[in-house]
Amino acid sequence: MNTPKESRQDQFANKSQAWSARFSEPVSDLVKRYTASVNFDQRMAMQDIEGSLAHAEMLAHCEILSQEDLQAIQKGLAQVREEIQSGQLEWSIDLEDVHLNIEKRLVELVGDAGKRLHTGRSRNDQVATDIRLWLRDQIDQIVSLLVDLREVLAQQALQHASTIMPGFTHLQVAQPVTFGHHLLAYAEMFERDTDRMLDCRKRVNQLPLGAAALAGTSFPIDRNRVAQTLGFDGICRNSLDAVSDRDFAIEFCAASALIMTHISRLSEELVLWMSPRVGFVMLADRFCTGSSIMPQKKNPDVPELARGKTGRVNGHLIALLTLMKAQPLAYNKDNQEDKEGLFDTADTVRDTLTIFVDMMNGVTVNAEAMRAAALQGFATATDLADYLVKKGLPFRDAHEVVALAVRTCEERGCDLADLPLADLQAFDQKIEQDVYDVLTLEGSLNARNHEGGTAPAQVTKAAQALLSRIASFKNSN
Repeated sequence: MNTPKESRQDQFANKSQAWSARFSEPVSDLVKRYTASVNFDQRMAMQDIEGSLAHAEMLAHCEILSQEDLQAIQKGLAQVREEIQSGQLEWSIDLEDVHLNIEKRLVELVGDAGKRLHTGRSRNDQVATDIRLWLRDQIDQIVSLLVDLREVLAQQALQHASTIMPGFTHLQVAQPVTFGHHLLAYAEMFERDTDRMLDCRKRVNQLPLGAAALAGTSFPIDRNRVAQTLGFDGICRNSLDAVSDRDFAIEFCAASALIMTHISRLSEELVLWMSPRVGFVMLADRFCTGSSIMPQKKNPDVPELARGKTGRVNGHLIALLTLMKAQPLAYNKDNQEDKEGLFDTADTVRDTLTIFVDMMNGVTVNAEAMRAAALQGFATATDLADYLVKKGLPFRDAHEVVALAVRTCEERGCDLADLPLADLQAFDQKIEQDVYDVLTLEGSLNARNHEGGTAPAQVTKAAQALLSRIASFKNSN
């Protein structure tokens, strides 16, 4: 006896995919695993629910959805949210992604009303909206952490506005600076990073929803209403572009790569400064580890690992650029590969900044070691040249005179400030007793008393100005 064939409607009902009626055989288990994204995109579940609630409210406002269906959807999504937050929702790779998992559970809870939620939208504009909502929140967190890190650096700069250390070029002693001035250089970098993130946020904060699959929808929707509900600054103006481009994610990764590059430069210096051969700073024990064999070791693991994680973030940027470089309009499945690198970039930057805020706040400075290092390498040689220029000697001639003096000091094993006046005058008769005022470390610092200079008074002023900018930013946000 032959078993009657299933009707098309029965076949569809027995399959889990939203598009099953089009196909004559189910997707293989291998393909399911290969194409599923739910294992990583479920982290956008709250954003997906937020976007669905705004979409449903708009549909009801435009009389595309009944008030009864809207209330059912709102109640159902509230329960789905609770199940996700409590860990009760069972995620299935048969349903591919976060969107279909949530929709299936909603339909189980509220029936046909849940099926009507997808009216006027596609997973293409739905996922683009979810990513932007998620990324907007990440940017806000990262900006807040950058502000905190700059605040810590400004406070340390105030404390060490007069702490002398050598400034380097080519890792050779160049001129004396203060530790506070050095830290403020990084504060400037992180301030530009903050500005880049805020600028990136403007382009992230545009609503794709309403673009549907690629061409828009035939339903009389109100996209601006959804944008206002979700806190977007505006809507994506072209439906093809709205669903297909990920340049906002690439821009975020580029800004993140610069943050990590600046973190890596600071990390490199912390590693060098902690070396016993340098001994400029010490990090708190909670940011270091020991050795399994050498009991004396205190290793700067956090800066080293942050330096390494910079390559990881750079890699995600290159991966996203490569992902987008050959995609024709509009949406392609390639774009499923945009999320893991983006998620990991945000996680890495956020975690790194969180640690550095705490770590930089607890840095212990060895001022004596810094000062001793500044006395090496003839750090005040440029000051002697400037002194001679002010006495009327052309700079190139002054440069030559000082170079000869430095050579003499190297032969004698002394510093410029140790040379007797008569010996200095042998290089040029314009040199007088007041030369020793510029040959001291303090004299060198104080001579650079202009905006942006390393004079302690200027460092204090710059740190206070930074703290003032930070306070204004916090008050306005």
